[in-house]
Formats: sequence, C-alpha cells, structure tokens
Amino acid sequence: MTNRRNFLAGLAAASLTPASGWSSVGAPVYLAAGLFPDGSYRLSGLDNAGAILFSIPLPARGHAAAAHPSKAQAVAFARRPGTFAIVIDCKSGHVIKRLTAPKGRHFYGHGTFSADGTRFFTTENKYEAAEGVIGVWDANSFVRLGEFASGGVGPHDIRLMPGSDMLVIANGGIETHPDTGRTKLNLPTMLPNLAYVDLSGSVLAKVELTGAQHKNSIRHLAVRSDGLVGFAMQWQGNQIKHPPLLGLHKLGEIPRLLSAPERQQSDLQGYAGSIAFSTDGHSVAITCPRGNTLHRFDVTSGALMNAYTLEDVCGLGAGAEGLVFTTGTGAFGSLNAAHAKISSRQDCQWDNHLIPIQTTD
Repeated sequence: MTNRRNFLAGLAAASLTPASGWSSVGAPVYLAAGLFPDGSYRLSGLDNAGAILFSIPLPARGHAAAAHPSKAQAVAFARRPGTFAIVIDCKSGHVIKRLTAPKGRHFYGHGTFSADGTRFFTTENKYEAAEGVIGVWDANSFVRLGEFASGGVGPHDIRLMPGSDMLVIANGGIETHPDTGRTKLNLPTMLPNLAYVDLSGSVLAKVELTGAQHKNSIRHLAVRSDGLVGFAMQWQGNQIKHPPLLGLHKLGEIPRLLSAPERQQSDLQGYAGSIAFSTDGHSVAITCPRGNTLHRFDVTSGALMNAYTLEDVCGLGAGAEGLVFTTGTGAFGSLNAAHAKISSRQDCQWDNHLIPIQTTD
C-alpha cells in the first residue's frame, strides 16, 4: 500500500511539473522561418505533415534556426549580415535572450548546439580582418564564452558530427563587409573549404576546393549518421557553364562532386539552396529556388535519381517517406520515386531552410 501511495503521489507531482522538452509544444518535427500575410516574420514549429504547431514573431527576416537537443528552445538567426539571434522558449513564446554579435562581427545565419546542450556555436564574420570566426556561448545563460577561428573565410553553415565532439564548418570562401551589403569582395582569390574542428577550435582536418572549383562556394551542410558530409554549393564564376553544386565527403577521403546531366544541371543556374540526406541515407538532395527545381541523387553511384519541378522550393529535410520540402509559396510536401506530393499549404512564404528537431528527451 505504501508503494502504491508513493507511486500515485509521484504521478500527481509529475502532472504539476511543467514539461520542458519538445513534447510540451506538440512534439514538432521541424522548424521553419517564414513571412506571413500580416507582414510579420515568424519562426514556426511543424509536424510531419507541415501543420503549424506554434508560431513565434521574429524582429526581422529569419534564415535558419537551431533546436536545443532536449529543451523546447530554439535559436533563430537573422539573414546574413544580421547581427542578432533570438533565443526562444517555444512553449511560452517568450524571448529568453537576444544574442548580439560582438563589435566587428556579424552572424551568417546558422548555429548548432553541443550534443549535451551545454554550449552553442555560431558562424560569424570578423569583417575588418576578413576572417571566419566561431562564437562559443554558454547554452544556459547564453553568455559568450569566447571564439575560435573557423579555418577559412565566410563560414556559413555548421554542424555537429554524429557521436563525436567534432564540428564541420562550411567556409564559403567569400569575403564580405557590411558597409557593402552582400557584395562579394574577393572572387578572384576565394578558396572555400570544409573544416573539421574539435569543440575547443583545434583544426583536425581541412578539405579545400582548388583549381577550377575555387569559385564554388560551400554554403550548406547535411551529415549522415555515419559521418558522411553532404555540402551544397553556389557558383561564383563563369568559366564552367554548369558546375557541380553537390559534394560528398568522408574524413580521410577525397571529396566527390555530383552533377546531373547537362540539361537538368542547367536548371540549377549555379545555385543550390538547401541539402539533406533521406531518412535511410541512400539518397541526398539539393534544392534550387531560382530554377524551381529539386534534384535527388543516389549516394552510392552519384547518379541523378529524380529532378522535380517545384515553384520556389528551398527548404529540405529528412522525412518519414525519405525527404520533405518547403517552398516560398507556403507548400510542404514529400518526395517519392515518381513525384512530389504536397501535403499542406500554409498562408505564408517559407524561407530558405527546414530544420529537423533532433531531440534527446
């Protein structure tokens, strides 16, 4: 009887304890920024079918976001060259903290948490010196702890490698300065790379795109569970008519650059927006909002599997059926071998990225 009494008391106590994990806000699967009809920019949590579970105002246009691994908490970033990031309690909708890039820095729109959720890492431009920087923040107080070099110029995306204390950074290679907006200042000499660093900032490996590919800016990343890194690129040159815009890399190996046949590759117009591996890891895809197209490739052979026509498609992520996408027309859908299926359409314009929530709770 005593055990039963204690058990019931424990249940009662648990029911009074606020849930802090992602289940407390309906267990969203994705985060997405968007522009809504009232003119507001918002960060939304979406379920597997693209239904909006919560929607929280942002002070300006968002780009990407990072989800805390256990708390119902997200960091939403301004579009480059923004200097703010907003830490949001997704249950209450309250802003917990506003992160401001230090003087002489701006954010690039991406960040990631450590696996245990205690630290947060931001990609930044130290623009007077034209150097890439990774900001390090305490993920409880969001006090800045320090920074380290990104291993290149123009660090855009950053991901935590699975099962390790190692980060992979997409150094796009492009020098910019806020005084000149989004103007690219070093195209003749740019040198993009993937940098693998530990959480203290020590560079463990670096993979550069050299020669004819030195103007292929590495922008966005996806990481498969076995550590295979996919990277999406944006071409800054003119000497290659239809350059490859998708790369794959595994530590200790040389990168593989994948292209579609020329007719389909030309549809990309030298620009890949987002990248994701399918849930089973057998395929990888990139989006191109400029060309209204999405390409899916077989990882093993590197061959194009499908080319889908989707108006203003950009957001991309792993989904229950393999891959899901969002568009600037408010659509959310999934892919199969034959076609793209739209499962919902919201009255908004989804922005560049669809961020999966990978929880540990």
